[in-house]
Amino acid sequence: MVVLLANSKEIQMPLWDMITRGGPVMIPLSVLFLISIYICIERLWAFKKANEVQKRFMEATQRYLEKSEKNMALMSFCKGLNGPQSAMIDQGIKRMGLSTAEMREAMNQRALLELEKLERHLSVLNITGRIAPMFGFIGTIIGVITIFYDISLAKTVEIEIISKGLYQKMITSAGGLVVGVFAFICYHILTARVDRMEQRLHEAQEEFLDLQSHQST
Repeated sequence: MVVLLANSKEIQMPLWDMITRGGPVMIPLSVLFLISIYICIERLWAFKKANEVQKRFMEATQRYLEKSEKNMALMSFCKGLNGPQSAMIDQGIKRMGLSTAEMREAMNQRALLELEKLERHLSVLNITGRIAPMFGFIGTIIGVITIFYDISLAKTVEIEIISKGLYQKMITSAGGLVVGVFAFICYHILTARVDRMEQRLHEAQEEFLDLQSHQST
């Protein structure tokens, strides 16, 4: 990090130096930040794989419905894909011959289970977005306490005395906000992905039931 002074000189402020000067509160903030990064990347990868699986899925399903021994072929096809959409359709295939309401209920239950899998760890991001600024506030309080404690020992007020506590106060405040904002943004991006997947599952369910009803008539 580079800071420009009034005389146009530059001062290099290493990131690691900023973190260590933030005090012990930076430890949980750093852990929360790393966890948030991991969850965000892992969930984005999970959504990417789910989207790849469901790409052109209903076109392939329609082709299988037109073949002989369509139930067994479709079941093998769905299990091989291993995605939310195929897992839901598999439940409908297993109940072919039953009423549409029974098929829909089974598919709805499976869709809910698949959505819960996609929502895994999102609550951690939500909690992190809420508590990270609080950790920053705790660091701010500790910094203020440090300032007054150092002043009481020195019996005088000088910039060198208060700079340590002030530095800690500002670093932890900024760190808490950065971690909180990052987790908050990741949480809402991933939640939007879950909502879109829910809509796609609903559309796939209706399309499958419509195809199945046409094939059975």
